[in-house]
Amino acid sequence: MKPDGLTEFLADYPGMSLQPTRHSGTIIRGQFHFKANGSGLATEDAFELEILINKRFPSEIPEVRETAGKIPKTGDYHVNPDGTLCLGSHLRLKKALLEAPDLVSFTEKCLVPYLFNVSIKLRDGGDFVTGELAHGTAGIIYDYMEMFGLSESGQIVYALQLLGTKKRIANKKLCPCGCRLRLGRCPLHHRLNIIRPAAPRSWFSKHRSDVETRRFG
Repeated sequence: MKPDGLTEFLADYPGMSLQPTRHSGTIIRGQFHFKANGSGLATEDAFELEILINKRFPSEIPEVRETAGKIPKTGDYHVNPDGTLCLGSHLRLKKALLEAPDLVSFTEKCLVPYLFNVSIKLRDGGDFVTGELAHGTAGIIYDYMEMFGLSESGQIVYALQLLGTKKRIANKKLCPCGCRLRLGRCPLHHRLNIIRPAAPRSWFSKHRSDVETRRFG
């Protein structure tokens, strides 16, 4: 089964094309040409990309790689050790796909903003003009603090633990925010419930473990 929005994506970006694969899922490769603007700046650029879309899309985030060596494979350009582009924190990307679960929306909300920042950085130097997270786990925790309205890394780990627990059980636990109320009686439960459908409980449990052990550097 092809991912939702594939036909529209290929029409919008004619330099990209489907590639044969023996694996499950979909692979798109080619020249990705785009125009974007923000923070008073504008760019028109092109990158050679490979996009691997898992058969479980939109539950699984697509993997994107730049294949021509135009983007330096360093943390300063937010390229992961495996060569995939770091388009944002895991939950931020999953939330975007939850809100608009198709390939065109993923491209517009996640991929183009990243490439816009890279294009400006390659041209003018400096940092990502629209802002950027710290590398690795530190940046992930900071972003989750903003998403959930929490202030400590331990609270984030506990919130992920509750997301990995059945909602009716989690609502009886103490809220991570420190208010001493049960989660179900604190407004924080609304924020957690928004993100719950983005992934199965098993994913949240594993992600909690990865964040707690700082697997992301």
